[in-house]
Amino acid sequence: MPNSLFVKYGWLKPLAPRNPHEPHRAATSLELLFDLIFVVAIATAGQQLHHSIIENHLSHGLTLYFMVFFALWWAWMNFSWFASAYDNDDVFYRIMTFVQIIGSLVIAAGIPSAFQQQDFDVIIIGYVIMRLGLVTQWFRVAKNDPERKQTALRYATGIITVQIGWLLFHFTPINFTLYLFLLLVVAELTVPIFAEAHNMTPWHPHHISERYALLTIIVLGESIIGSFAAISDALNNQLLSQELIFLMIGGLLIMFTMWWAYFDHDVAERLNSRKRAFSWGYGHFFIFVSIAALGAGLAAAVDVVTHKAEISADIVSYFVAISLIVYTASLWLLQEIHHLSGIKKWFYPITAAIVLCIPMIFTQVGYAVFAMAIVYALRLIFSKCYLAR
Repeated sequence: MPNSLFVKYGWLKPLAPRNPHEPHRAATSLELLFDLIFVVAIATAGQQLHHSIIENHLSHGLTLYFMVFFALWWAWMNFSWFASAYDNDDVFYRIMTFVQIIGSLVIAAGIPSAFQQQDFDVIIIGYVIMRLGLVTQWFRVAKNDPERKQTALRYATGIITVQIGWLLFHFTPINFTLYLFLLLVVAELTVPIFAEAHNMTPWHPHHISERYALLTIIVLGESIIGSFAAISDALNNQLLSQELIFLMIGGLLIMFTMWWAYFDHDVAERLNSRKRAFSWGYGHFFIFVSIAALGAGLAAAVDVVTHKAEISADIVSYFVAISLIVYTASLWLLQEIHHLSGIKKWFYPITAAIVLCIPMIFTQVGYAVFAMAIVYALRLIFSKCYLAR
């Protein structure tokens, strides 16, 4: 079929830049589909971390979890920022998005093998599928956006180079160590900084903030579902106890206050420079990973209370506390601290210290989680009633 017919029927449109000031810009149904499919991989990683915790393989499980979660988060983030700048919704764009969705499903299929046999073959193949789908889009941008041709080519060549690195280091006799993984992570993080330094892509601040907010909601929901599954199993086996009731109430209260704290401020107006965009966008890794880790920790706490775990209660309590501290510290640095001044800026560190001390006071994990929830809820109430003055 002649190329003109593709253009005539809207199957192939120029991948021109979107207006970064476009009013009422919102996430598309395709982006929402991408998120929902993508969350399958996040849920699978959370389940594997949960099993690692209750089997007392915490350090090993956390290392694998951070490795897997980085691949998921990085692929999602690259897709989201690209879509904010260049989503033209033609047929080819949709197909390339489907390719990236397929890649995420391949990654999800390989997560159990990564945790159980330290076999990353399937994950890396899925990751490469996702990234090559995005590279194709960047070559389209290079053709259709002359002003940012150099930026697009920097993205494409950078992504291809790093993907070759992943393949070479993993599918060769070279020992794929944690240090090589960290080296490739640094290379991945450098690509957007290098590319955007030439000419920044026209991403939409309100659209980007909405995309991150949507993924925050999804990860929070996944954490609640993971905890509910463990609680449901306990109830089905008639293992309900007073400690489990306190754990259920505390876990839900933590999740509710985490949601409230995240959506307490509008950050779109602050994304007005390259430096702020990078710090805010990259910093969200710690927000997302801490939420997901907290969900796995709460599910493990249920197993501890019902005597189904090999790990001690105090370790799980500290795991939940540290996950909560990482989340609130990240949120404080990225969003909250800009709205505070003077002594108000240091109220969070005091709260964090209290939360970290709770496992020393409450030896039973259910009561410890409930106490953390109360402290965090009081902090939120205090910030709304006093710090807002």
